[in-house]
Amino acid sequence: MKIPFFQKLSIWILFLSILLILTPAETFSKPSKPSKPKSSLSVHPIKKKPITQEKESPGQQGVLQCNARSALLMDALTGEILFEQNPNEKIPPASFVKILTLYLVFDAMKGGQLKMDELVTVSEKAWRTQGSKMFIEVGARVKVEDLIKGVAVASGNDACIALAEHLAGSEEVFVSKMNEKARLIGMKDSYFRNSHGLPAEGQVTTAMDMAILAKRYIEDHPEALTFHSTTEFEYNGIRQGNRNTLLQKNIGVDGLKTGHIEESGYHLLATARRDGQRMIAVIMGCDRVSQRAQEAQKLLEYGFKNFSTLVAIKKDQPFGPIKVRRGKIKQLTLLPQEEGRVTVMKGRENSITIVPELPSYVVAPVQKGQILGKALIQKDGREVKRINLLASSDIEKSLLFSWPILGAIGGGAILILVVGFWWFRRTRRRKV
Repeated sequence: MKIPFFQKLSIWILFLSILLILTPAETFSKPSKPSKPKSSLSVHPIKKKPITQEKESPGQQGVLQCNARSALLMDALTGEILFEQNPNEKIPPASFVKILTLYLVFDAMKGGQLKMDELVTVSEKAWRTQGSKMFIEVGARVKVEDLIKGVAVASGNDACIALAEHLAGSEEVFVSKMNEKARLIGMKDSYFRNSHGLPAEGQVTTAMDMAILAKRYIEDHPEALTFHSTTEFEYNGIRQGNRNTLLQKNIGVDGLKTGHIEESGYHLLATARRDGQRMIAVIMGCDRVSQRAQEAQKLLEYGFKNFSTLVAIKKDQPFGPIKVRRGKIKQLTLLPQEEGRVTVMKGRENSITIVPELPSYVVAPVQKGQILGKALIQKDGREVKRINLLASSDIEKSLLFSWPILGAIGGGAILILVVGFWWFRRTRRRKV
């Protein structure tokens, strides 16, 4: 039996329409090499493009030793440890505690709960506290700013309690907040019993934890260094000098804190800045007061002389562009979520590698700030840092369909017309 022409045409059009509808739009695009997506977003095959920049090898501590129970040197801008000696030994912190006390004070000011010119009433407990003092008197009303100087410069135990009671109602409640903060920032081996550092059972810290604390404190409250770098402070007619003698040596030191109790020995946490670098040196458990400054200076000099801090990825450095499908804009650049800094040994500045992991394409809609890729910073082929790459702008979904879908719709419309025309002719023939 011969099949009429219009029936054949209808069958072919129907077949092509179904094929177009079932075929995904991606089939008509340029194929890309498949790989595992790095996130649950609409991110598709990853293209890895090695970009040769600077590359570093880890620092060699060599024969460097410190005359202390525990010591550590950290690049404050990258967090990389450049030297360590018993970094996790638990030792009573002495006045190192005061750094955390001031951290909470500056947090409160940043949050609007405290002001520099606010007056604090001194309790009898604060006045009676032993050890190093600012010499505030019971019942006196003292400015917060003066109390901060009393802690940072004079290492006043009385000023610590006055601030703690003013902020939390009691020193005990304040100390619980100190321990919460310590856990939050990653101080895993520290526990605090008071706000000033006088001997207390179970109160311990480590050089590693103190370096972590100092790094976060400086990052969150750089203005605090103005107080820690002050060499002397006078209150109520009594002038006291800062016990951090490195402040007077013109070697870039601008903080941070000394400490001493009989049980632990002499401590010094020093930070210094030179030529865009910042180092943190932690010395704990020296036998003599003069040793702590000598050992801290030795570590700082070692850091500045042997290491460079490089910006491997700038905050505004663009990556891409990448293709955008079904969007009003057809391509998009990605921007780093943060600056990518690394520490390298001097003389090895030309061996950092950046490996971007970029999607071949993304599907609209895209939100500005959406994580769409990664940039890996490698040192000697070893990943040392991973930076998220974010969408630089919003991209709305296009209201226009892709051409395969338009083709399917058009084909369906033609099919309906052809079938209708064929049905009309067939009906007419029967009548005839």
